[in-house]
Amino acid sequence: MEKESLKRLKRKIFFVFPLAFIILAAMLFLPAGSLEYWQGWVFCAVILFPALFVAAYFFKRSPEFLERRMKFKEKELRQKAIIKIASIIFFLGFLIPGFDYRFGWSAVPLWLVLASDAIILAGYFLMFLSFKENIFAARTVEVFEGQKVIDTGPYAVVRHPMYAGIITMFLFIPTALGSFWALIPFIPVCVIIILRILNEEEVLRRDLSGYNAYCEKVRYRLVPFVW
Repeated sequence: MEKESLKRLKRKIFFVFPLAFIILAAMLFLPAGSLEYWQGWVFCAVILFPALFVAAYFFKRSPEFLERRMKFKEKELRQKAIIKIASIIFFLGFLIPGFDYRFGWSAVPLWLVLASDAIILAGYFLMFLSFKENIFAARTVEVFEGQKVIDTGPYAVVRHPMYAGIITMFLFIPTALGSFWALIPFIPVCVIIILRILNEEEVLRRDLSGYNAYCEKVRYRLVPFVW
């Protein structure tokens, strides 16, 4: 990547991460009505510090991958609809834990909060392994010039290890934030991700050479011996 492109990418990173923290903190602490919402602080650390590490790692080793991950505009019409619906539900899901903390709707034990944070880290680690193995794992659903099928690392076990990591994270975000009620919106988000996977596979089967053979070789999408 050219020096000027690297500078633009660096500026984008320095803009996106503070903005992400501000938005996340607003969604958690404004509904909570208190900065003493400790589950929110722990969650912010669990999410943002690994993300900073991943950004620094790929900025040094594969800035092109990082640039692809920072593109948000979908080209596929079905993906646009899926992302729009998921974003609305996702936003509402992040508001519930703060209100739950303020009004005391849930009583999530300490051990479950901490265990959920650990599982979220494990899900993020699986995503990182997927990124390392497949630098074409963009945020948008499309096939890039020079892209090839990856069948090594976690991709030798399931076809979508990145989504397996994401779903693992989403299922435990509510309890990490001390809320059982937040499971109500987060579970549908996981279902929407499955719809995204099905549509993504249609695109990959159509546009990526060798993907059909890969599907025959690696039969399971998310969970070995299940689906």
